[in-house]
Amino acid sequence: MPINDRSRRVTPWLIVPLLAACGAAPRAPAPAPSPPPAPAPVVATTLAAAPAPAPQPSAASHKPQGMPAPKPVRTHEDLRRQAAERLVMANPERSYMTPAPSHLLTVVVLDVEVKADGSVRKINVIRPPKFGPETLQMAIDAVHRAAPFGDVRRMPEPWKFTETFLFDEDQRFKPRSLD
Repeated sequence: MPINDRSRRVTPWLIVPLLAACGAAPRAPAPAPSPPPAPAPVVATTLAAAPAPAPQPSAASHKPQGMPAPKPVRTHEDLRRQAAERLVMANPERSYMTPAPSHLLTVVVLDVEVKADGSVRKINVIRPPKFGPETLQMAIDAVHRAAPFGDVRRMPEPWKFTETFLFDEDQRFKPRSLD
């Protein structure tokens, strides 16, 4: 069978469907890359985050409710007297106000240095307990619970007071300043 020139000639309109049928369609030019999306506008919002759980206060830092604000003090005697009163107010179940018994469990003496606002700066142990060693920590904790002791800026320095804790057999104390 003779082949004629016409059959060898492929018409252009047949090329695309023929190549598509073979799976090799001519590729269209790649689309131009789209511009990146515009950044979303920043809106300042305040999120109401859940509050972090408050640390559980230790026995030393537990402040009794309803304690009056301390008064400013001008003399060392005012500071010592106000501190003793606050020790009893802040520690009602750990203190007593009756006359000191003739037989005490132990005696603890602390020297308390305060900051200008009356908060505790430092506590020095002058006389540790001879009996009932746990009473030393009880006295220190009582001081921290009772603080602040009043604004001392108008008082001459040093801003400190000494308190003697008279512990009875039930491990309750009385500040000697109130005896």
